[in-house]
Amino acid sequence: MATPTPEERAGEAFAESAAEAVQTAVMAYRLVMAIADAARRHQQRKQKGKEDDLPTAEEAVTEVGKDVKRLLPSDISAALMGEADWPQLAQQLLALRKAGVDLDQVLPRVGEIAVNVRDQVAAKASEATTDQWVRAVRETLPAGQLREAILTSPAWPEMAATMARLEERGVNVREVLAAAHNEALAVEQAVAKGLGASAEPAMSRDAQLSYGPLTTGLDLPLDLDLADRERAFNQLAISPQENQRYTRWVREAMPGHEREADLLVASRQWPLVARRMAQMETEGKPVREHLARLGKDTSWQEGPGAQLGTRLVQAAGEALHRPAGDAPAESRVRVNTAAAKATSPSVGPTKAAKAAAPTEAGVAAHRQPAPAPTRNKSK
Repeated sequence: MATPTPEERAGEAFAESAAEAVQTAVMAYRLVMAIADAARRHQQRKQKGKEDDLPTAEEAVTEVGKDVKRLLPSDISAALMGEADWPQLAQQLLALRKAGVDLDQVLPRVGEIAVNVRDQVAAKASEATTDQWVRAVRETLPAGQLREAILTSPAWPEMAATMARLEERGVNVREVLAAAHNEALAVEQAVAKGLGASAEPAMSRDAQLSYGPLTTGLDLPLDLDLADRERAFNQLAISPQENQRYTRWVREAMPGHEREADLLVASRQWPLVARRMAQMETEGKPVREHLARLGKDTSWQEGPGAQLGTRLVQAAGEALHRPAGDAPAESRVRVNTAAAKATSPSVGPTKAAKAAAPTEAGVAAHRQPAPAPTRNKSK
């Protein structure tokens, strides 16, 4: 048996969602007709002192089946007549007709109610499945044709469903997206080269590998160069005074772990952590309260010693990103293979150049530039 294509699997997922919406519409139909039948019974008891007997199921199915097919949307009528209780529903309809109700008037109006329910359920199901992952893709991956190709792919519904399942199993989906993006870029460039297309200007490898949870919402220069710390601080608009202050805050947040604090500050990705702290200051957030989590939750100690620097960077990013007052989970730190590949042997921080805001041309296209306000100093 051939493996279904992404388009076929996406079609199956859509069909399942549509079927669920129709079944919900049938439930709404049942509710409306039950109310109508209750009204019939009440009026007959009021006027005649008793309810009329229901017609036989066989008679009802024969007489109203064609009307239901003619007056209700085809998907709803087919689902309705395929239900086990269809004969009882047909009896209700025929009883209404015999009581003087014009089904040619009533059924289309009930059909409108059912269609509205169906469409609401279908829209909600689609939004619930894809909206959060559309946002995750746009926040995690840089703007460009590749990102839009992912979101407009026929297989996107299935990709979104897969991401939801991965998250349910405890996988950090944003890290997977960031790593997969790097591989997709290589594939895209190889295919373009094979077709004889001219190479498009590419962002630096540091910029590519930095997109992900650590940099969500930050402006990243396309030519980010983390190998040159002085230049990186300059590109990210971090002044020497700010770097010194953030370094001191990290050491104060990790009492008894001075060596690990220095390792974090010396890591290749420290400028990105400092950039996050600078943005938090601008937004008036309690940076030092967030950093204190590094001393309280030391799950970053678990794992191979060679990857300690990577785990510290991830732990710092997670501590800064998690809302204040949010209790830590068991162990939130996971090894990011993409980041690990970009991690070089630690070197001591060099003197940073005077901060300068990145020029517009050097800011990733998917970030919205904002004026550089005066940063509030955390107490």
